[in-house]
Amino acid sequence: MAEHSPAISLVWVLTGVSGLLMCTVFRDRVMLSDNQKVNVMRKRYDMQVLAALSYALLSRAGMPDDKARAVADVLVRGEGFGSPTHGLALLPAYLREIHQGGMNLEGEPRVIQDFAACLTWDGNKLPGPWLVQRAVSEAIARAERYGTATVCVQNSHHAACLSAYLQAATERGFIIFISLTDPGHRSVAPFGGTGAVLTSNPIALGAPTSGDPILIDMATSLATNAIVARKQAAGEHFSTPILQDAQGQPSGDPSLLTGDTPGTILPLGGTDAGHKGYALGLMVEILSGCLGGRGRGEVNEGWSAAITITLHSPAAMAGNDAYLKQIDALVQACHDSPPKPGIKRVRLPGERGLATLAEGQRNGVPLSESLIETLSQLAAEQGLSMPLPITSR
Repeated sequence: MAEHSPAISLVWVLTGVSGLLMCTVFRDRVMLSDNQKVNVMRKRYDMQVLAALSYALLSRAGMPDDKARAVADVLVRGEGFGSPTHGLALLPAYLREIHQGGMNLEGEPRVIQDFAACLTWDGNKLPGPWLVQRAVSEAIARAERYGTATVCVQNSHHAACLSAYLQAATERGFIIFISLTDPGHRSVAPFGGTGAVLTSNPIALGAPTSGDPILIDMATSLATNAIVARKQAAGEHFSTPILQDAQGQPSGDPSLLTGDTPGTILPLGGTDAGHKGYALGLMVEILSGCLGGRGRGEVNEGWSAAITITLHSPAAMAGNDAYLKQIDALVQACHDSPPKPGIKRVRLPGERGLATLAEGQRNGVPLSESLIETLSQLAAEQGLSMPLPITSR
């Protein structure tokens, strides 16, 4: 390991869900993507040292030890598989929420309903990564007993990257499905409408195979709120119509979302097939906000995520052998599909992310200059130093 600043050279081994995960990517292009080209030139940082820095900053803000470790773990995981919006870029916002009272630090989730394989919590605006890690652990314990389990968490603070929670279940042989909405935010209009009702409403699924798991994490809108905000901050437009203005006219201008007469993000499928993304977004609302008992029927302020986590045991259904036979055949069929021109081979969701993880573990994760500057400033405010990069590539 390269030499690092003594101020944060403490050793803190990553705990919780093992491994970083993926962005949903299906194909490997022959040419490097723009993000990959940029990453080649970025400074790389040791993941454990970044986790130590994040943990130190959260702890100094008053977050208890177990919660700070969970949040730092999930944020570094998000960074590790290359998420530009759901990794360490969230740390300044989380610290701001702590100082402004938007994120609660003390206490436990309140049990609303507890019945056999079903559990519902009021998260009380506690840190989302800590709540979700605990909810997944609870779901695993119940699924081991009942063959399936569902845990709903209402009124959680922001949960960061959903894919960071999947392997805890797949490594135990479970299929896991997570859906999340945030009733405190509206940015996506129903198909055919112009007024915001939904938000990006992500879904995530992890499925074990005989090899690496299939890992899916996707929004049900054409872009997340964070991606739109990132584009606007950079003064850039989307190359395709991702949004619509208040009159329903398609646009690639991200500033429409924050104007005097705000527009909306289009559902997955866009102007032609957006009814499909709209339906998926409604499914998330029903499974998360409605099933968990706190959705858009109340006034919700700030980050107030509603999350549903469901696990299924293949062993309790057709049996593990039958399940693996079928899913391995599915994996092979996808890999055997002849690639289109310009595509090396067909991938499954999660493959690229797991490869990115391996690269990050070997050589560190690349950080943008703007994120390095932000983390350096946060560290300096607490009398800490930004760690030295492992290398610049």
